Order: sequence, then C-alpha cells, then structure tokens
Amino acid sequence: MRLIEKPYCARLGLPFAYDLGPNALSAEAIAEPPPFDRLRAVARFDTVARSLVHGLKYRDRTELARWMGAWMARAGGDVIAEADFILPVPLHRWRLWLRRFNQSAALAAVVAASADKPFVPMALKRVRATAQQVGLSANERDRNVRGAFQVPADYKPIVAGRRVLLVDDVYTTGATARAVTRALLRAGASGVDVLVFARVVRDGI
Repeated sequence: MRLIEKPYCARLGLPFAYDLGPNALSAEAIAEPPPFDRLRAVARFDTVARSLVHGLKYRDRTELARWMGAWMARAGGDVIAEADFILPVPLHRWRLWLRRFNQSAALAAVVAASADKPFVPMALKRVRATAQQVGLSANERDRNVRGAFQVPADYKPIVAGRRVLLVDDVYTTGATARAVTRALLRAGASGVDVLVFARVVRDGI
C-alpha cells in the first residue's frame, strides 16, 4: 500500500515529490479551490488500497473497518483535533437497504471513538437517490450528486457554527465531498474538513 505522507498539498492532500514548504498548495488546489478546507488520506487508491476498500464496501468484510479506521485516525490527526464532531457520507435509504451497511459510517465510527469525538451520523441526509458514481465522468459525477444532501432541520442548530469532519472511504473527483460540504455550509457550519482512506492521485503529481 502506497501511503500518503508529508510533504503534501495542505488543501487537497496530494503528495509532492519534494518539500515545497509549509502550507504549500498544489496546482489543482490553486486552480479550483474546493469548498472544504482540508483533505487528508491514508493512501493512494491503487491496487492494495482498492482491494481493501472493495472488500469492506462490496464483500461484507466489515472487520476491515476497524483496521482502516485506525489508519485514518493516524493520518488525519490535524483535522480530527480541530473537529467539533464527525459524520459520514450518508447512503440513501434504498442503497442502505440493499448494501445492509454504510461503509463510510463504519469508518467514521472508528475514527470518532479513537479520538473521543462526537459521532453524529444523523446530521446529514441523502435526500434523493443517485446513480452509482463508478463509470461517470467528473462532470457527470457533479451533476449526479448536486442537491442530493441536506442537513435535517432538527440538526441545523448542532451544525451551525461548528467545524465538521466528513469521513468517506475514497476520494476520486471530489464531487461527493464538494456536494456534502456545500450542504453543511448552507446549514451554517463554520468549516468542513474531509478524511478518507484512499484518494486518487494522478501520475506525475
């Protein structure tokens, strides 16, 4: 597994070939700043990391969540420390019924417990079913999840003024993370950070 360690982009967590100094940003972060503040990832989404993610997500290897979550807790130390609470990317109720569990929630629960941070999965809902993101282009992914997430009215006072840490299994184009972040910011969150097990890194980064 190819771990992502410093030096990396302070915003998107993209690894650098050499140290560019504190708070250095990648060209991608400068050209298209995301709505979230920081992204942290354990590893590149390559052969080993992909096998682990798919084992948890599609093959009912739920025991992997504890191990993967522990790695995430170490990789995301800075964003975890500043979070007021932790929540996962939610599944639509029909997808949850089909899959039987939310892999992002399993990872987020481990991260929250390891850091003694509140785990608040009900603070975000997926209000409409979306197509699987796999196989879609970046633009199609953005359209697919646009407006799909919402903070329930009962949870808006909990979100307002708080820094939220969003947990997911994989970061590919960032469409889901951006859509969730916008929903949280609309509800009054003071800021959003993202922690994933693996992220896509293009060759040459």
